[in-house]
Amino acid sequence: MRRRFFLAIALLAALVPTTAWAQTDDVVVFLVRHAEKIDDSRDPDLSEEGTERAVLLARMLGDAGITHIHSTDYKRTQETAAPLARALALEIHSYDPRDLPGLASRLRDTPGRHLVVGHSNTTPGAVEALGGDPVSPIDEAEYDRLYIVTPMGDGALSTLVRFGTPFVHPERGASAVYLPGT
Repeated sequence: MRRRFFLAIALLAALVPTTAWAQTDDVVVFLVRHAEKIDDSRDPDLSEEGTERAVLLARMLGDAGITHIHSTDYKRTQETAAPLARALALEIHSYDPRDLPGLASRLRDTPGRHLVVGHSNTTPGAVEALGGDPVSPIDEAEYDRLYIVTPMGDGALSTLVRFGTPFVHPERGASAVYLPGT
């Protein structure tokens, strides 16, 4: 299992531009929906499973050269970003999920590697605003998507991978490509 995890990370590294991780003029954006929440109230905390997924995300991206972390002002998105922010001693910058074109413009204009934590109804839109392919809407029970978007001119190179406990769609089943937790 551990070997598969490292092979998956190596695959991810191959999909991201092969220039140096720290090259200052590149922009690479990692986008996720917040992790599992405890309930459907207006601003819930993460559940135990969600906290575990947030820690897994921090382990996965800990060596990815993340230089900026962005989140909406909701507890569930802030708590999803927090383990990585703590590990890297980075501040979490808030963004307005109602202005995805503005977010995309700021990301494109800010060199570095960004993590953006959003919601099921905003993350695909953020991917699209960056010029990437969101593939499909995110199901309300789906928390395992990790998009990697590299803006290039008017478009972008985008990849969707899945991590942690897989989402199993009631009609289509689970996706075949997952990054297992270790």
